[in-house]
Amino acid sequence: MVDILFGQSYYLRFDPKLYAAMQPYPPLGTMIAAAWLREHGYTVALFDAMLAESEMEWEAALERHQPRFTVIYEDNFNYLSKMCLLNMREAALRMIGMARARGCTVILAGSDVSDHPDVYLRAGADYAVIGEGEETVRELVARLAAGETTVADIPGLAYRSDGGEKRTPPRPPMRSVDLLPFPAWDLIDVTRYRRIWQEHHGYFSMNIVTTRGCPFHCNWCAKPIWGQRYAARSPQSVVAEMVWLQENFQPDHLWFADDIMGLKPGWWQEFADLLVGAGVRIPFKCLSRADLIVREPQNVIALARAGCEIVWMGAESGSQKILNLMEKGTTIPQIEQAAADLRAAGVGVGFFLQFGYPGETRADIDATLDLVRRCAPDDIGMSVSYPLPGTKFYQHVQSQLQQRQHWHDSADLAMLYAGPFSTSFYRQLHRVLHKEFRTRKAWRRWRQIWRRPSAWRRADLRELAASTYRLVTLPPARRRLARLAAAGKQSIPPAPAMSLTAASRPSPQGGDRE
Repeated sequence: MVDILFGQSYYLRFDPKLYAAMQPYPPLGTMIAAAWLREHGYTVALFDAMLAESEMEWEAALERHQPRFTVIYEDNFNYLSKMCLLNMREAALRMIGMARARGCTVILAGSDVSDHPDVYLRAGADYAVIGEGEETVRELVARLAAGETTVADIPGLAYRSDGGEKRTPPRPPMRSVDLLPFPAWDLIDVTRYRRIWQEHHGYFSMNIVTTRGCPFHCNWCAKPIWGQRYAARSPQSVVAEMVWLQENFQPDHLWFADDIMGLKPGWWQEFADLLVGAGVRIPFKCLSRADLIVREPQNVIALARAGCEIVWMGAESGSQKILNLMEKGTTIPQIEQAAADLRAAGVGVGFFLQFGYPGETRADIDATLDLVRRCAPDDIGMSVSYPLPGTKFYQHVQSQLQQRQHWHDSADLAMLYAGPFSTSFYRQLHRVLHKEFRTRKAWRRWRQIWRRPSAWRRADLRELAASTYRLVTLPPARRRLARLAAAGKQSIPPAPAMSLTAASRPSPQGGDRE
């Protein structure tokens, strides 16, 4: 028996695209919360839905651990939790029912819970945490474990009382995040993660985080947990965790899951110095912004020294008009310069691209495709604009939203509002974009092999065959895209609040998405 069973409802099995990619990371936010409660004297266990086949494994964990409290604590460092995929919300609701049936006190925390606590309370949850969860859950469990039932003075809660929903005042996010313990990796089946990564990719990657939140103002980016706050761990704390991970688990690679890593001036340089001094060099990927990269040229050198393999940037669009409407705060020249600077330092470049924003035209789409051709990033991820509660973008399109307001899984790409083009158009655009990008990348690789035959690998031959197929099928794919553009075009004007004048102020990206 344990005091608290933690879990989360992101099941890789329920997301076909990412299940096929098979690059699983455990729920870092859930692991930190579990470590925090354990540090305060509670016995804890953790159910990791990421690798589970279904919610029946949650029921088995309930039987095995017989907890008094269950905390379904969504990983706030997973951008898909912020999007609230319907498959995962429905799983969470079923998990609530299973825990209730066993007499547990059920507590929910996460982005969708903060946006829609009523959904989870109606399903049987006893308490919904609004915003950052560690301190709220700790105070709540302490109060309930002592036999007290009055919780109205605990900030950051929603619960049902007298037939209605009650909410307490919001809780300010933590500022001293260095005080948090390292994630509870001992509660995770690390051996299974290692085996999956080695079998599918030939190396083992683990996740880590250095910050919480994002201070910028992209008007499509929701911030239900930390708002506009940004809290950063010290370079010393992060390096200590990396040393600990290396000593205990020997990862081949790390993913820094921050919305924006290294925002504070000088952070990257100190981080690189400390890593070199500690003799630690683990290749990693991270997220940043074009304007931050070009603002401090020494950052690029520090990234390379620290072992960064690739930086993902929210390029979003090759149209300055669209970037301005998004209130992105970056420019096309900054994106181009950042990509060139990273490549010159030997650091890879990834672009996140977003299509379907209100006001987008075919010319804006072509400008984005051209940006990808000019910059030749090492990888790309494409999404369509996704209305999330609490954003200006959501307010602008809210009247167009129908009953369905979420994707079922990450490959959905459905237009949930009256976008510039149809859902079929954007799904076809995804195919065209990736066919062209992968073909161009493969041919660049073959030019390298032509100049240096010793660089040839067996995988290059398979990629050549795949690229030949893409090259043959690309023209008909483009023709279908043109037909869908002609047949399915819709037009909605940009909202006055997102006019070019208002949108010219600086403000960067919010997070990772595919």
